[in-house]
Amino acid sequence: MTDRPPRLPPLNSLRVFQAVMQHRSFRAAADDLRVSPQAVSLQIKGLEDALGVTLFERKGRSIDPNEPAILLAHYVNAGFDEIAEGIRRITRTQSRNRINVNASPYFATRHLLDRLARFRAILPDADLRLTTMVDLPDFARDDVDVAIQWGFGDWAPHDHRMLLRDLKVICCTPAIATRLRQPSHLLAETLLHPILTDSLWSDILAHLGVTLTAQTQAIRFQDAATMRRATLAGLGVGLISSIDAAEDLEAGRLVAPFGTAVMDGMPSAQIPGFWLVLPRSHRRMKPIAAFCDWITAEDWTSDIHSLSPQEPMP
Repeated sequence: MTDRPPRLPPLNSLRVFQAVMQHRSFRAAADDLRVSPQAVSLQIKGLEDALGVTLFERKGRSIDPNEPAILLAHYVNAGFDEIAEGIRRITRTQSRNRINVNASPYFATRHLLDRLARFRAILPDADLRLTTMVDLPDFARDDVDVAIQWGFGDWAPHDHRMLLRDLKVICCTPAIATRLRQPSHLLAETLLHPILTDSLWSDILAHLGVTLTAQTQAIRFQDAATMRRATLAGLGVGLISSIDAAEDLEAGRLVAPFGTAVMDGMPSAQIPGFWLVLPRSHRRMKPIAAFCDWITAEDWTSDIHSLSPQEPMP
């Protein structure tokens, strides 16, 4: 005798649970769903009662998902992705030559736009639509089929594949460089950080034998282009992508006081890059699969100008 499948809880309670896990807040989930926080709380309590499992540790107004909640969220997200894809297939069959791509603004302008004609030659009838958001989109809510994101590869549960490593060079104006005789001198300068990570500067400094301190001044930027402009303006010391660093060092606008190979030898997990990211179910659509096949076959490293070896300043 086979075991009967478990009785599923109401779909709406699972949707509320998904929103709470996404926002880590009853109130923020309520705002997203346009209901009251009390309604969200009741739905979560009903879900816990139906499952016979506590999902959140409640500490005053804050909530923390426990291990069962984290595990359940993986399957709930995958299930809603499948439902959304099924609905999209049966309601938008006439527009399924459309491919909605979201790309990191830097990758879009520095790498992707100059090559899109190659993909259009492969699939000339594709209705390709490109947006440029820095943060990973919500694929269902934002109607995005595939994303190209900057980061370190932590994109589970989505399919993800590295396209290009984003090697950084410590750069500053020549005036600031006169104060940087050894890596520890960086702690007295304003460090320009990408807002998407708190670890990049600390990892690079640790690689150079320096511990980042809480007293070090910092300015955070949403995108690489703004950080580059801030570095050129002398606001601080920036981590500049090698393709930009090559141009600015050659023109004499910036200096690499510790050489152009500061990331050589760092663990690969600490080196950011641009990743192809998408829900597994999206690959079932032929135009999206064709785009993924094309973009992963491209040699993106050919866009990178070789950095002339530059030794650390004496």
